Amino acid sequence: MILVVDLKILFLGTSSFALPSLRVLAENFRLAAVVTRPDRPAGRGKNISATPVKEKALEYDLALYQPEGHEGLLNVLREVNPQVLVNVAFGMFLKPDVLNFPPLGCINLHPSLLPSYRGAAPVQRALMAGEEFTGVTVLYMSSRLDAGDIILQEKTGIDPHENYGALHDRLAEFGAVTLQKALELLAEGKAPRLSQDEGKATYAPLITREEENISWSRPAIAVHNLVRSLNPVPGAYTNYRHKRLKVWKTSPAEKTGGVLLSDSLFLSPGTVCAVGKDYLEVMTGQNSLNILEVQPEGKKRMNAGDFLKGYRLEMGERFE
Repeated sequence: MILVVDLKILFLGTSSFALPSLRVLAENFRLAAVVTRPDRPAGRGKNISATPVKEKALEYDLALYQPEGHEGLLNVLREVNPQVLVNVAFGMFLKPDVLNFPPLGCINLHPSLLPSYRGAAPVQRALMAGEEFTGVTVLYMSSRLDAGDIILQEKTGIDPHENYGALHDRLAEFGAVTLQKALELLAEGKAPRLSQDEGKATYAPLITREEENISWSRPAIAVHNLVRSLNPVPGAYTNYRHKRLKVWKTSPAEKTGGVLLSDSLFLSPGTVCAVGKDYLEVMTGQNSLNILEVQPEGKKRMNAGDFLKGYRLEMGERFE
């Protein structure tokens, strides 16, 4: 393996978002070790599960640490003695004595155009807001969340039908390339420090359970953006015939091609106003929305056509 940059790196990562970055570092840099979170119970069976980063690090035969808490991480730093720490979706707040340890600093890859969407759910929040653009930022870490000086930032468009899963994976790959560029600048002593404009800072808190429940009184485009921002996890839902119905795919209705209720303009939000072969159209607080894919409670995901065949939904019924 030919190293592009001889830079001794300690990599911190946990979720699948970190995997492309781990691959890039393993292939192009002197990756001294990988740190990930300890194995935890996961899933319905609460079986002990390794993180995606652990599984990939073992596949690459990399030195791996799973310290418990701050002191454990600090001990890893003392042992490895890296020039720089790289954090990608690690999931733990780093204290000042960790941040100040590597001589070249600690850098982070964040999936937004900082200072917009600081916090834990930037990809979902950008989709929920109907943003047309997003991006990735490589920045120096500081004691304040996602507020450090920027090294490099890259912008990309968002397709109006792109969902969270697709955008998450695309930004993970896009971010890995941007991270490589930033580390090369750092190794050459050419990495800039661009301060963030605090007056433009916005925040992206975790999605709450209440937000998962579709409010049909909102405009069709807002419901559409909610649905795609929660696909594939955790999923937006409504209630139909007193049971939960997850809604996975929608499209704002331009014109109906199915059977339409004659008084649809006066229907309450949540009312089914049209039925086609492969969709059902629902009134919202502003315009209507085509539902294309759903998941009834206790069932698998299915397209709207199969749902209509199995449940014999009628026009005029309401989602609550």
